[in-house]
Amino acid sequence: MIKSMTGYGKATGEINNKKISVEVKSLNSKQADINVRMPSFYKEKELPLRSYLSKELGRGKIELNLYVELLGGQTTLSLNNDLFKKYYSELSSIAEELGEKDNTNFMSIITKMPDVLKSEREELDENEWVEIDKVIKTAVANLTEFRITEGTSLANELNLRNTNISTLLKEVEQYEGARMATIKERIKNNLNEAVGENNVNKDRFEQELIYYIEKFDITEEKTRLTQHCTFFTETANSNNSEGKKLGFIAQEMGREINTLGSKANNVDLQKIVVQMKDELEKIKEQVLNIL
Repeated sequence: MIKSMTGYGKATGEINNKKISVEVKSLNSKQADINVRMPSFYKEKELPLRSYLSKELGRGKIELNLYVELLGGQTTLSLNNDLFKKYYSELSSIAEELGEKDNTNFMSIITKMPDVLKSEREELDENEWVEIDKVIKTAVANLTEFRITEGTSLANELNLRNTNISTLLKEVEQYEGARMATIKERIKNNLNEAVGENNVNKDRFEQELIYYIEKFDITEEKTRLTQHCTFFTETANSNNSEGKKLGFIAQEMGREINTLGSKANNVDLQKIVVQMKDELEKIKEQVLNIL
């Protein structure tokens, strides 16, 4: 089953008067490139979370964002009353000495001063994290489903292009007879022009003819390309998504198509080779998107 490396998943939940939102995105990458963004309160869970994402999602440029929104007016900040009063008293005293009677801005000024507002950070509640972990796994599952859906489209495209190459390869046969006859005739005419028809050594001519026929023979290339196309289809339809393996098979297909082109020595056959190269390039572009 082919999976795309591109995907998006989202999930939300409410835990301990907090709204938890998780977004997971993935793009193409040769390796696993994982970026996790979450409140510092949960940072101790980042390493195991990275390990989980790597195991579940494999390759790709993966980004996970964990957002926390406090509900019901809940806050993690509290006011240091004693310090606030001290700052207010000191500011009022200075204002009185300077003859300033307007102290309406004191409140906003004091709240911005050091240590007036302090965080009520507590130890991470493991039960809370268990619930958050469920939200994360739901988001990852949604991303995986997205990848599978995209993978179906990719599989259809790859099978179409691979079938086109196989069909074009069958068209090669119709030109092979005329192609070899042309090669024989060309060699014979060149020899006649060079040394004269009566001076041609028949035995040597036959040897040279066999040599050039073997040199331009494309039977092996056709056989190997057929095998590669079959192997490509089997791999694409297997239970696992193997983008790298498909890429390697496509490279081998390219080698055989290039050899066909170098041995073609025929205009019609060259046209078929160009069409096969065009189909293969489209395969290579899509393979880069596969997990």
